[in-house]
Amino acid sequence: MSKNISIFNWSGGKDSTLALHHILQDPNFDVRYLLTTVNEAYNRVSMHGVRESLLIEQADSLGIPLYQIRLPESPDMAAYEESMNKHLMLLKAQDITYSIFGDLFLEDLKVYRETKLSEIGLKAEFPLWKRNTTEVLKEFISLGYKTIVVCAQQGLEDFCGRIIDDRFIEDLPAGIDPCGENGEFHTFVFDGPIFKKPIGFTLGEKVFKTYPSPEGEGVRGYWYIDLIDSSTS
Repeated sequence: MSKNISIFNWSGGKDSTLALHHILQDPNFDVRYLLTTVNEAYNRVSMHGVRESLLIEQADSLGIPLYQIRLPESPDMAAYEESMNKHLMLLKAQDITYSIFGDLFLEDLKVYRETKLSEIGLKAEFPLWKRNTTEVLKEFISLGYKTIVVCAQQGLEDFCGRIIDDRFIEDLPAGIDPCGENGEFHTFVFDGPIFKKPIGFTLGEKVFKTYPSPEGEGVRGYWYIDLIDSSTS
């Protein structure tokens, strides 16, 4: 049986990691690349703020080639989609047929991804789709993965820089999704079963940044903790 040659949309966080954990056990898929968007102005993973050097170390430890799509600091949707389409067409020319995501329950995002991929003849796969997010996080922890919160929305400063464990779930305020699926927080995974070796880092400065709200009204604030690559510090 031929396998579905795939790219995996890699953020470096826990949902990506657990989705990859499961897809690597699926005999129907052959993951050729980890695809990540990187802010070209700062050489950091888009949204998560993790340094490019740590992203590269993750890919090396996973043993899967990294495919970076480098974006300007604040691309509009037209520029973003043009860049994504260009790269996805190049990947399709390498016999890629599937694009895999770690999304959990955001229906509009799923439809958007499926629609955009279908326009260029690719299919989408969502290994974690519609799973209970508390159970997803508990499975992630029970498998032995280790992750740290690198970005958290305003009001969750104390969680930024925190290692996720069972206590983390208990401490989350009411209304915050345990996996941060609504964008409440983002993570960086530094060890676990599919990694050949742990990723070393030290904690740097914690900073607060604001961005225009996607709804067009006001701004949104996020806390970021800088992770400094131990191999370069």
